Amino acid sequence: MSKHELLNNQDHKALTINLDMSNEMGNNTMHALAFPFEFKELQAHYPIFFRKEASSDNYSAVALLGFEKGENLFIKNNNWQVSYIPAVIERDPFLIGYQQTEESGALIKKPVIHIDMSSPRVNKGEGQPVFLPHGGNSEYLNRVSDVLNDIEGNSKSTKVFFDMLKQYALLEPFNLDIELNDGNLNRLSGYYTINQENLYALDSEIVGELNRSGFLMLIYMTIASLANISKLVSLKNA
Repeated sequence: MSKHELLNNQDHKALTINLDMSNEMGNNTMHALAFPFEFKELQAHYPIFFRKEASSDNYSAVALLGFEKGENLFIKNNNWQVSYIPAVIERDPFLIGYQQTEESGALIKKPVIHIDMSSPRVNKGEGQPVFLPHGGNSEYLNRVSDVLNDIEGNSKSTKVFFDMLKQYALLEPFNLDIELNDGNLNRLSGYYTINQENLYALDSEIVGELNRSGFLMLIYMTIASLANISKLVSLKNA
C-alpha cells in the first residue's frame, strides 16, 4: 500500500533513492504513462498509443515497453537501455501533491513534492541522496523536481490535447498480431492510435488551428512512433 508523505529536509534528511531499473524496483510494466510534452523524446524510442480509462470517456497516452503483462524490454543489468526514460518512471518514487495556503485572504492549492515511502527505492544509504548534508536539495532531487514541474505545468495543455482528439474523432482501436522468430504469437489489443483517415479529412481551418497550437506536430509524432514496433520486436526476439 502506498504511503505518501510531504517531502521535507527534516524527516527525510537521510533518505537515499535506489535508481536501479529492475523488476524488483517496480519496472516490470509493459507500458508507461506518457505525457504530450515528452512525445518528441518518446517517439525516438517507443511506440506511443492511447488507452481509454475504464471508468470514463477520457484517454491517456502510453509508451509501449513490452508485449506481455509485466514485460519491460528496455531494462537490462539494472539499467535502462535507451537515452530517454519516460517522465513517470524517472520521477519515481516522487509525485505531485497539493497543499492549501492562504494568499491575500484566499485559500489556494499549491503543488508540492510528496514521496511514496512504501517504494522499494526508498532507503537510507544506497543510491542517490535526496538532500545534501546541510539540508539543501541534491542535484538528483532538483532533476526530479524539474520532471514533476513539467508534468504539473503541462497538465492543462495535456487535457486540451486529449479533448481535441475526442472532438475530432481522431482515435481508433488498434490491434496487432506479432509473430516472433520462435513462432510464438503476441497480440496487442486494448490500445488506440490516430485515425489517419479522419485526420486527413479535417478542413484546412481546423488543421491550421491544430498546427498553431502545436497539437498537429504531436499527432504526427504519435504516427511516426509506430515505426518503433519493429524495434520492440527485435528486442523481444533478442
